Amino acid sequence: MVKEKILVIGACGQIGVELTLALRKMYGEEQVVASDLREENPLLKGTGPYVSIDVMNKEMLHVQVIRQGITQIYLLAAILSATGEKNPALAWHLNMQSLLNVLDIAKEEQLHKVYWPSSIAVFGPTSPKTLCPQQTIIEPTTVYGISKYAGEFWCNYYHQRYGIDVRSLRYPGLISYKSAPGGGTTDYAVEIFHEAREEGKYTCFLREDTYLPMMYMPDAIRATIELMEADATRISVRTSYNLSALSFSPKEITEAIRSHIPG
Repeated sequence: MVKEKILVIGACGQIGVELTLALRKMYGEEQVVASDLREENPLLKGTGPYVSIDVMNKEMLHVQVIRQGITQIYLLAAILSATGEKNPALAWHLNMQSLLNVLDIAKEEQLHKVYWPSSIAVFGPTSPKTLCPQQTIIEPTTVYGISKYAGEFWCNYYHQRYGIDVRSLRYPGLISYKSAPGGGTTDYAVEIFHEAREEGKYTCFLREDTYLPMMYMPDAIRATIELMEADATRISVRTSYNLSALSFSPKEITEAIRSHIPG
């Protein structure tokens, strides 16, 4: 049996740091290669190998996959929703081309598995607001959501056409404390804690009664690893699985914080 060697692209992001650490605990430090364009996150230093990779440079990525003996890729690099609206063309280009580069290399090198996260951003105002089913109306309103929805079908296409074992989850907003969020619509739920403690106030761009789906980061990491560890015969969705936990509004989280930090 071949020992798995995993490459995490975007390892210094909000999800990447905690996912890389969890994978290293499971597979061993030397079996999980962290990569990013940014400087290595302090939490990752000394925990395993790190390489600088531009996922948009397909040749560079391909060389590293061969050199490192990679068998699985987790592609986390992306321009998120709020940031993407400032430069839609760049967000579309990076989010799509990075995925296609990885899928092409997975096909050429016959990688065992690929993980690529989708998002609740694929849903739009016409999607059900509660207990949203797996198969439903999907009309995204941001370039991030559009790119994620298109990416889901690229994943399905590469599975159906080339047999690539690519898996995906539609993440809700993720709440963590170990690393900063990267420009998503739900990032307020992380930023508000830091601002409340450091500045004593926070201005949220959402209405106080806006409910958004959220999840605690350790639960998202566990779900990701469980999906990737599942036998391929149990994977029935090759676009992206829904994933949910809880929903709350800015008003509710503000009231919860005030119970600890009056003001």
